[in-house]
Amino acid sequence: MASSRQDYIAPWWTYWLHNFPHLQFNFQTVDSTFKPEDTSYQQSLIFLACVSAVGLGLSLLVLSAYLTCLCCCRREEDEEVKRPNTCCVTWAAVITGLVICSAVGVGFYGNSETNDGIYQLTYSIYNANHTLGSIGSLVGNSLGSMQVGLKEHLERLDEIFSPRGDYTQTLRFMQQMANNIIQQLTAMPDTRKVQVDLAAIADKTSFIEYYRWLTYLLLLILDLVICLIACLGLAKQSRWMLAVIMVCGVLTLIMSWASLGAGTATAVGTSDFCVSPDKFIVNQTKDSLSADIVHYYLYCSQSLPNPFQQSLTIFQRSLTTMQIQVQGLLQFSVAVFPTAEKDLLGIQRVLNSSEFNLHQLTALLDCRSLHKDYLEALLGVCYDGVEGLLYLCLFSLLAACAFCALLCAVPRAWTLIAIRDRDYDDIDEEDPFNPSRRITPYNPSRAQVHSFCSYSSSMGSQTSLHPPLQATSSTPEYMNQSMLFERNPRYENVPLIGSGSPPPSLYPQTFRNIFTQHEDHLPVYD
Repeated sequence: MASSRQDYIAPWWTYWLHNFPHLQFNFQTVDSTFKPEDTSYQQSLIFLACVSAVGLGLSLLVLSAYLTCLCCCRREEDEEVKRPNTCCVTWAAVITGLVICSAVGVGFYGNSETNDGIYQLTYSIYNANHTLGSIGSLVGNSLGSMQVGLKEHLERLDEIFSPRGDYTQTLRFMQQMANNIIQQLTAMPDTRKVQVDLAAIADKTSFIEYYRWLTYLLLLILDLVICLIACLGLAKQSRWMLAVIMVCGVLTLIMSWASLGAGTATAVGTSDFCVSPDKFIVNQTKDSLSADIVHYYLYCSQSLPNPFQQSLTIFQRSLTTMQIQVQGLLQFSVAVFPTAEKDLLGIQRVLNSSEFNLHQLTALLDCRSLHKDYLEALLGVCYDGVEGLLYLCLFSLLAACAFCALLCAVPRAWTLIAIRDRDYDDIDEEDPFNPSRRITPYNPSRAQVHSFCSYSSSMGSQTSLHPPLQATSSTPEYMNQSMLFERNPRYENVPLIGSGSPPPSLYPQTFRNIFTQHEDHLPVYD
């Protein structure tokens, strides 16, 4: 299907979206021609939006089935396995995070492209609105000058030139030329209604676009925040983070499918317009503008005649004729009727102002200005706008799939946390490998234990060993023998060595004497 435009070719993705099936609520096919005021066409777009609701329902159904199977059909974990396999949860978190980040990047690009396209559309509409307003202003000023200003000067001159019939005849001819100009200006199309419609369209479009852009921006930021919380929660295995992920994930899943439906319906409707925009505009402006004028501005072809050419030509010729007549009266009548000079100069000023307005009006009525705005609007909405909507639809689809996988991984992570807590609770308190048993309680009496090799004086000898001191509350023994020999009464009060020690030079001999003296009391180990 080739476009009928010579300077505008609709992009291929608009034809692809235009060929989407348009169905009513009763599943009957609807014509895909862009008719936003038609109820059947509105139902077809709503039907496309509701398709995403089916996807949302399937996603929630899959999640429900998965959670049911996880709760009811979960295999019993081996009690000997102290560290369960977390590889699946880790890879699921990594892949989901990458997909969500990629989807958010696509979403930011699509949101920016759509905003640029809509901005170009509204900017072009405002320019066209300004052009139409200028046309209406010029036509109104010229018409008012001819009907009011010129008429007053001609009436006063008619009184002044009443004695001269040839002069009054010239004034009647000038009045006839002024009537011709008034007739041509009155025949000009009234652009005020079109101007009001364009202004309303631009304002409404800007209002909707602002909130659309803001909604998608908040959705993108929410996806990033949930992705960050998900990574932290799965890494730290925090239950409250997993609970937040579940709640926010379900909410974001619903919003993703909703944005997918809205984006799809908007993209399809816009594509229907972009495939045949001329036909829609002709139908919308048939009550205010004739078909030849609309075609002249839509196509701006050299083969099409300018519908205003005849009116502008009559306007120009009438002004030229009137200026010639005023010049003649100024040359010949002022000497006879000096009071007529003021009114003749006033008529000349009106004609000069009307001629200036004529030149401006000729430039504004040319098709190139409005046609340029029209093309820029089409390129903005049909290229950047629809392309951005497609990227936003891709973002919504990727985000929905990623959050669905994330919600499937969260219950598994919750189960791993429960297994970890159970394994820690199953550790025996009497187990010597229990970390809590490895912490030895602080014994204040151990702070005063003497060194095994301490000596009382640097000047000692082999016979200078002091007898062992009795264990008291203020001076504890070096070692409690009851701890070493399982509280055997035989060894309770037998010290190994006293608090004194020989000097370092006599250490080997002293050490042999000590163990020779007590060798009968030492236990024997296999």
